[in-house]
Amino acid sequence: MPDMYRYVVDDNAMVSSREFSDVYALAQAAPGPNALWVTLLGLQARGAAGALATTLGILIPATVFSLIASALHARHADSPLALAIRRGLAPVALGFMLASGWLLLRSIGQSVGGYALALAALGVAMGTRVNPLWVMAAGAIAGTAGVV
Repeated sequence: MPDMYRYVVDDNAMVSSREFSDVYALAQAAPGPNALWVTLLGLQARGAAGALATTLGILIPATVFSLIASALHARHADSPLALAIRRGLAPVALGFMLASGWLLLRSIGQSVGGYALALAALGVAMGTRVNPLWVMAAGAIAGTAGVV
């Protein structure tokens, strides 16, 4: 997501920083696949053709990679290479999630209170076994109450 943000907002000004954050938040709130935000971003930037292009552009490579990886994993699940790949991808996925969260937080122009709330939510999510839905509910209440 950070690279998409750079390309769509910073380099080509297809949408504003706020529009990018709004589209992402809307897609995450909607039921269905998490990749829906890419379709909405394409729709916002270039209409129906943009929505179709971004949807195909995100789904086709991911589907092909998943099919190949699944087939290889089914045949060689316990090989040293497969174990190394699984162990290596976990920190990469965590890094992508943290970078995406930071990008979204930065793009909506929050106050110091917003940054503090995000840091507290991260601490609770990573340091406790509290259900993340409770953390999101607390953030929604804080936002509705005007705390951030």
